[in-house]
Amino acid sequence: MKRFWEIIPGALAWTTLIGFFLLSWKLPAVVVFIIILYDLYWLLKVVYLFSHLRPSFMKMRGNMKIDWLQKIKEEKAGAWENIRHLVIFPVANEPYDVVRSAFLNVLEANYPKEKFFMVLAMEERRGEESRKIAERIEKEFGGSFGKFLATFHPADLPEEMIGKGSNEVWAAKEAKKNIIDPSGIRYESVIASVFDIDTRTGPDYFGILTHTFLSAPHPQRSSYQPIPIYTNNIHEAPFFARLIGFSSTFWQIMQEARPEQLVSFSSHSIPWKALTEVGFWETDLVSEDSRIFFQCLAYYKGDWRAEPIFYPIYLDAVTGKNVFTAVKNLYKQQRRWAWGAENLARLAQDFSADKSIPKKVRRFWFLVLFDGFYSWSTSSFIIFFFGWMPNVLGSDVFHTSVLSYNLPRITGWMLNLGSMGVLASAFLSIVILAPTMKGLKKREYLVHILQWVLTPVVFIFFSALPALDAQTRLMLSGRFRLGFWNTPKEKAA
Repeated sequence: MKRFWEIIPGALAWTTLIGFFLLSWKLPAVVVFIIILYDLYWLLKVVYLFSHLRPSFMKMRGNMKIDWLQKIKEEKAGAWENIRHLVIFPVANEPYDVVRSAFLNVLEANYPKEKFFMVLAMEERRGEESRKIAERIEKEFGGSFGKFLATFHPADLPEEMIGKGSNEVWAAKEAKKNIIDPSGIRYESVIASVFDIDTRTGPDYFGILTHTFLSAPHPQRSSYQPIPIYTNNIHEAPFFARLIGFSSTFWQIMQEARPEQLVSFSSHSIPWKALTEVGFWETDLVSEDSRIFFQCLAYYKGDWRAEPIFYPIYLDAVTGKNVFTAVKNLYKQQRRWAWGAENLARLAQDFSADKSIPKKVRRFWFLVLFDGFYSWSTSSFIIFFFGWMPNVLGSDVFHTSVLSYNLPRITGWMLNLGSMGVLASAFLSIVILAPTMKGLKKREYLVHILQWVLTPVVFIFFSALPALDAQTRLMLSGRFRLGFWNTPKEKAA
C-alpha cells in the first residue's frame, strides 16, 4: 500500500504529460477540447480563489492594528494567565547572528516574557560551534524568559532522518523532561510553537495566538496556522525568489479563508497535550510540518482541524551568494516542499489501518491532498506549454481547421482574463512591501510590478518542475529518495 501510493503521483503526472504530447500529435482535436475545458476550469478556480484573497488580507491588516494583549486581558481574564508558550527554534547550520535575531524578536513581542518557555534546538553533529552559539544565546537571553533550555540532538540515532523533524522531537522531549513536567503545569495550558530560525513574528502574534486558542470551538483538537510572508530579505532576493515567495504567501492567505482545507505549514503552533499524545513529530520523513496535522487527524479519528490565524509571521525569501546559487537553492527548496507528496502514502496507511475514521473525512482529505500535488506538478505545463502543442505537432489537415485557427485565440483570451489575478497579486505585493520600500526610486517600484509578467516561466521552472522532480524521485524510490535539505540562511533578518 505504501509503495503503491508513493508511485501513483509521479506515474499519473508523467502519464498526463506524455499523453498530452502524444495526443497533440495523433489526435490534436481532442487535445484542443481538453485544453479549452482545462483552461476554463482554472480560470473559474482563479476567480474563486482570488475572491478569498482580498477579505483575508483585509482581515489580516485589521488584526495587525489591534493590541491583542489588551484584548485578551479584557475578554479572556482568568484564562489567559495560565497559558504558557513553548517556543522551539531548530537550528541546523545557521550562524549566531541569525539565531540571535530570532530570540531578539520574541523578546520584543508584546506579551509577558515570563510566560515563554524557550528552547534552542541545536544539532550535536555540528560540534563545538553549536555549544558556543548556545552558550552565547543563553548568556544573553537565558534570564529574559520564564524558562530557557538548549538541547543538542545526538547524531545518528536509529530510524531517524537527519533534519528538522528529528531535531524538534529531541528538543520537545527534553523540554518535557526538564521544563514542562518539573513545573507541574497542566499540558492543556501549554501551546507549542515550532518556528524556522528565520521566523520573525509580528509584535502581537502570541497575543492573537492565545486569543484564538481560548476562542476556538475545539482548542485541544486544532492546529494554529499564521500567514507566512517571505519579506525579511525581499530586496536582496532575485526576482524569481520574490515571485515564488509572494505566490506562497497569497496561497496561504487564500487558504486561511478556507479552513476546511487548511493544513499546518512551516512555522505553526499546536496544543502540547495533543503533541504528546500523538508521540510528537515523525522522525523518518521530510515534511514533518504538514505530517503532524495528519498524524493528529488519524489519531483523533478525524476530529482535528486547523484554526486560521489572520496575522503575519515573516520569513526569508531564498537567496544565494550569486544568481546561480539562488536558482539552485530555490529549486531545492521547492522540491523539498513538493516532497510532501509522501503524505499520501502515510495517509493511505493511516486510513487503511483505522476504519473507524469517518468515510467522508477519509475521502475528503485524500482527494484534497491528491488533487493538490497532481495540480502542482502538471497544471503549469498544461496551461502554459501544451496550449500551443496541437498547432506544432498536429497534421496539415488539422492546421487548416477552424479548431487550429481558434485555439490560440480562445486560450489567449482565457489567459488574459486569468492575468487579472496576476495583476492583483502585483499590486498586493506592493501593499505588503510598502513599509520596506521607503526611499526606493519610482523605477524600482515599476520593477516590482513588471516582474510579475514572468510568472508563467517562473511557475514552470520553480514550481511545476521541482514538483515533478520530487514525485518522480518518490516513484522511483531507492537512491532517488530525498532527505531533508535545509534552506541556507545567508544573513540575519
